[in-house]
Amino acid sequence: MTGATIQLREARHEDYEQIAAFTQNTWPDREGGDYIPDIYHDWIDGDDRRTVVADAGDDIAGIVQCVLLSDWESWGQGMRVNPEFRGRGVASRMTEDLFSWAREQGATVMRNMVFSWNVPGLGQSRATGYDPATEFRWALPDPDPDADPDAEITADPEAAWRFWTGGDARDHLRGLALDDEETWAVSQLTRDHLRAAADDGGLFVVQDDGTRGFTHRVREYERPAEDAAVDSDETDRWVEYGVGAWEDAASADALFDAVARDAADRGADRVRMLIPETVRAVSDAALCRVEVSDEPDFVLAADLTR
Repeated sequence: MTGATIQLREARHEDYEQIAAFTQNTWPDREGGDYIPDIYHDWIDGDDRRTVVADAGDDIAGIVQCVLLSDWESWGQGMRVNPEFRGRGVASRMTEDLFSWAREQGATVMRNMVFSWNVPGLGQSRATGYDPATEFRWALPDPDPDADPDAEITADPEAAWRFWTGGDARDHLRGLALDDEETWAVSQLTRDHLRAAADDGGLFVVQDDGTRGFTHRVREYERPAEDAAVDSDETDRWVEYGVGAWEDAASADALFDAVARDAADRGADRVRMLIPETVRAVSDAALCRVEVSDEPDFVLAADLTR
């Protein structure tokens, strides 16, 4: 089996059973399991992406996907290698295939995200050509229809842009925020993103003797409820905010209140906001009594111009 010749090709819908078999227990010790078996058929479809499988004849040796996020940014995700084929360079071959495809589409960078606890995944990413880029954490405020910010909240995209381009959060995050199309991906935040958020009623700028912080809503979706019984149709409604940046704890508190009210207005059960993985940002959130994810997530990037 493991001596079979491996060929790379596009993923097919009929590959599902084999791929689900070796991905469903990717992280047996972590809650939630692997997402790929749950979304596979929708996940592989789309002209903006390439999903590669390593075909070993009777078996699938691995899978990975690249998605185009902008004219020059690409995103690598879903790298999984069948345990029976590890140590044969499968990840490197698949990654090089995606690098070549992304270059052909005009991308100059490919990024990915690896959970900070996934040490093998971090090593694999480095070995296949990714370099460290940045790290972030999730702030998890509760929806609250009665939240009342102690500062003026506006929807001024130019003020938000000035704050972002001159702030420490942008420097730490290398200009990255949650992508507004691809879940779990990050891409360069632009002035147009902020303008679009303002037009949609999803930009929140803290104004208190000048601009003191901002965030923007990027998406809403339904996900199976974490505490639901097996085979239950119960879902949680999530609302996500692309990045939170602020001047100090007081402005953070006003921003979290604005988000809590907005999320409640949109019927959210769960909320999350990307924030920089810095002592200031994480401790400010804690001071505001906002839950923060237990561990950071790491972003890596490969320079496709080399």
